[in-house]
Amino acid sequence: MTTDRNPPFPVLACPAAGRSDILLLVPLIWGSERKHVSISPALPRGYRVSAESLMEAARQRRDEYAQGAPFPHIVIDNLFPVEALLPILSEFPTPEQIDWQRFNNPNEKKLASTRETQLGDYTRHFLWELNSSVFISFVEAISGVKGLIPDPHMVGGGLHQIERGGLLKVHADFNRYERLKLDRRVNLLLYLNRDWKEEYGGHLQLWDQEMKTCIKKVLPIFNRLVLFSSTDVSFHGHPDALTCPEGWTRKSIAMYYYTNGRPVDEVSVPHSTVFKAREGEQVAQQGRPWKAMLKDFVPPVLVRMIRPPKQPAGE
Repeated sequence: MTTDRNPPFPVLACPAAGRSDILLLVPLIWGSERKHVSISPALPRGYRVSAESLMEAARQRRDEYAQGAPFPHIVIDNLFPVEALLPILSEFPTPEQIDWQRFNNPNEKKLASTRETQLGDYTRHFLWELNSSVFISFVEAISGVKGLIPDPHMVGGGLHQIERGGLLKVHADFNRYERLKLDRRVNLLLYLNRDWKEEYGGHLQLWDQEMKTCIKKVLPIFNRLVLFSSTDVSFHGHPDALTCPEGWTRKSIAMYYYTNGRPVDEVSVPHSTVFKAREGEQVAQQGRPWKAMLKDFVPPVLVRMIRPPKQPAGE
């Protein structure tokens, strides 16, 4: 194969995806009119999840997920190569850099962003991987929840950031995604906090159904992944104010996975985030909590017909 050393139009030599030894000649032309095109010489190639390694991890640890207490869950360290996460951390926006969705009320003090246009290229590519068929197959295999569907809009998910003094009270997440008419089934949290110390706080806490005991605390260290089943009684949060040094923040990625329908014994009235009080604590409820009692008296088909309140972002 030969290549014209002097093509009749201007070109830009770009590395082929995944290859440093192949250059693609990209014409800088649109129709019959030449245009000036600015392309970064270091186009991010991103990270691709490995189906083989993920499925092996699922086979080895799915029983651990199923037996997780107080509800099915698993904590996995270093599932992803450090090299895949460092570029994401380097482009993670500071609290001042982008237009964060800001929550500042007694139940939650945090920042969130689901707008892809605000995120860096490596971050966007990684989020797409977490919504890919390969990764969702892994989540299905380890959780036992089949037919999972990703959310391209990342409602309630995306990037989360907590500043010193921030918190998120214990809660159960919204259960029905009205835009896509789907049921929320599995939550993913990936922490990106290097050199995070125990005394900084920010532990993810998992509580029992009676809100009597915190069964598990998870320190949000770098490259720590948490997966758990989302139901009306999967109470979780980081309810204690963050005590990290000034200028530090608790950074995480959140993704949620859905199904079209759920087990009959899990069906309830559609609701937004339901905050739960620890002993001696008060929380301000969102939505209309009286509806939760209806599931004891109303058939599931009628429960589905009740319009849910607006869904806020949450971890």
